[in-house]
Amino acid sequence: MRCSRLLYRTGLIGAVAAVLLPVSSFAQLQKPGTAPAKGPDTPREQVSPPSASPAEPTEPQGPIVSDKDFEAALPKLSDDINAPLEPMSTDQMMAPAPGTPAAPAVNGATTTVPPAPVAQETELAQPLPALSGFNTQPLETAADVKDRDAPEIRYVTEVKGLEALKLDDEFKGLSALKDGGGKAANATQVSARAKEDEALAVRLMKSLGYYDATAISTIETIPNSTELRAIVSATPGRLYKLGEIVVQADPTTPPDLIRKNLALRTGDPIEAARIQGAEANISLVLPQQGYPFAKVGERDILLDEEKLTGDYTLPVETGPRSSFGKLVAQGDPVFGLEHLNVFPRFKAGDLYDSRMTDDLRDALVATGVFSGVGVQPQRTGRIAPDGTEEVDLLVNQTKGKYRSLGGLLGYGTGEGFRAEVNFTHRNLFPPEGALILSAIGGTQEQGLSATFRRQNAGKRDRTVQFTASANHSNYDAFDAFTGTLSGRISYDSTPIWQKKFTYAYGFELVGTNESVYDFTAGERRRRTYGILALPGQVLFDRSNDLLNPTKGYRLKLNVSPETSVQGGVSPYARTMVEATGYYPVGQSIVLAGRVRAGSIAGIARDDLAPSRRYYGGGGGSVRGYGYQRLGPFDPNGDPVGGRSLNEFSIEARYRFGNFGIVPFFDGGNAYESSLPKGSDLRYGAGIGGRFYTNFGPLRVDVATPLNPRPGDGKVALYISIGQAF
Repeated sequence: MRCSRLLYRTGLIGAVAAVLLPVSSFAQLQKPGTAPAKGPDTPREQVSPPSASPAEPTEPQGPIVSDKDFEAALPKLSDDINAPLEPMSTDQMMAPAPGTPAAPAVNGATTTVPPAPVAQETELAQPLPALSGFNTQPLETAADVKDRDAPEIRYVTEVKGLEALKLDDEFKGLSALKDGGGKAANATQVSARAKEDEALAVRLMKSLGYYDATAISTIETIPNSTELRAIVSATPGRLYKLGEIVVQADPTTPPDLIRKNLALRTGDPIEAARIQGAEANISLVLPQQGYPFAKVGERDILLDEEKLTGDYTLPVETGPRSSFGKLVAQGDPVFGLEHLNVFPRFKAGDLYDSRMTDDLRDALVATGVFSGVGVQPQRTGRIAPDGTEEVDLLVNQTKGKYRSLGGLLGYGTGEGFRAEVNFTHRNLFPPEGALILSAIGGTQEQGLSATFRRQNAGKRDRTVQFTASANHSNYDAFDAFTGTLSGRISYDSTPIWQKKFTYAYGFELVGTNESVYDFTAGERRRRTYGILALPGQVLFDRSNDLLNPTKGYRLKLNVSPETSVQGGVSPYARTMVEATGYYPVGQSIVLAGRVRAGSIAGIARDDLAPSRRYYGGGGGSVRGYGYQRLGPFDPNGDPVGGRSLNEFSIEARYRFGNFGIVPFFDGGNAYESSLPKGSDLRYGAGIGGRFYTNFGPLRVDVATPLNPRPGDGKVALYISIGQAF
């Protein structure tokens, strides 16, 4: 049985460089047709100057040294063939070869020609210069310059053998031939790309368990064309499957923790992606189950070429089973330990879970006061009563920028343009005490406000805020100058931690001067109202996403006991209940629906400030109708609002990539009575576009009223951020 080991790791290939020393030999020159040169005792022939006639060959000039003379000048060899050569003396190296004539005399004196320098043995023994010291840039030849302007050749690529393995798409995405776009400088470049694709095809087939895979490429000319055809033919060979699966690890709790989460079975193909995914799952699950220091080692697969199996061995260092200890602060002192301990969703002594560690890090990042924050488990050696080792979390803080400037821009029929600019100092009153200054400018609304907000106030995601604002609103329903002082405590959902149950409660002190239609006098007048309200809200959320839900439902209830002071004290209660649902149809379509009903009890409509009444119509209500234009009207055709409201909406949200199309159908109305009615509903329909971003969808809706009243427009446009519901 033959076995080979598959380690999935890169080997190192050593290279040995050999240095070739050139050897020169002497060749005896002889004129064709002449006798061989004589020995050293024979007088040399005088060579006449070359003839001027081109037909007669030129005689070689200079002395001709015979082989015998050359051999006589060499040092004698030892009879021992393994003995080293005897070095030549300096005199021997500098002596002229036998038969070499002396240099001619100059001015009657004999001139000695100095011998050529000979390198000493010590120099020859020195190491060769490093290759990196040489210039390896090839010389540019005339052929290179000529080919530089040569036209590109075109080629087509054909792949055989990968389609059955469903590797065509992956091959095309990585192919050097495909990346070349069917163009190359010459056929050699096409051939080089084809060789790269041979190795790619083999690599892809081996990734599926075909370890006998081979591939070959051929380049051919297409008949009656100047194009080439590059063909890569792949042969997968035999499929190898997993044999014995062995996990080398210390005991865990529970005992089968590793093997149960290693999604590999004997008989499965040895697919690289599947094996890597199974090992990644172990690296993920172990820290979630109390092993924060677990390390997955390097796998070993022993292939059996006869059985076509591979025995798989995976070493795992689990480290100690651990529980949460305490938080340890490090770096910039942005938050002290007291405030840091507000964020964890675990208690000391709970079994370690890396998801809770990641959640803590995400919550700290979401505060917006750090430029960087890290949370790392640290071994302590402390053993808890349950036998686990306590692990402290090291929180490394790096201070960020506290100030920011933001804004919002929107448009709605009936509302006009509305722009809001906010300046925020997120940590003016540490910890997390923010000051927010806002300015609103629009065609029908202007205002200023200042808000103090403390996030994570004694509890994670609990917010306490106080707001002072001055606002002017000029709508068809009313024209109001309003000053408000309010406070609110809320427990909110966030994208990091979406909660099933949230709440909010607070107070409002409102002073407002508003235009109101006096039905008794038959004209509009201005009245001043003083209002004290105690609004509250509860929300039960079972949707799957806070900003863009695709399934689930939400139930919300708003209740606000209020007292209006306008010539007298009039207590009343405003209530609103709303339900929304989301149901996916396939992968791209979500059906979304909403129903809403509101009621104001305990006060007559005409004693109620117009800004506290219910109105229908607009981008967040019944689309197709102008803002606040659903409900009772005065004799001038302006809306006066009511004490009750009912609405419904149905949408089909079709999404493709980052874009979406949403046809919708809405209905509803506002009523003078304290309870809504099922009659006299107004309907609107339209279509919207969505552009999905990381902070929510950008919404553009166009709608038309289906049963309009006199004065209603034919088309309404709404632009904002976020879904309608």
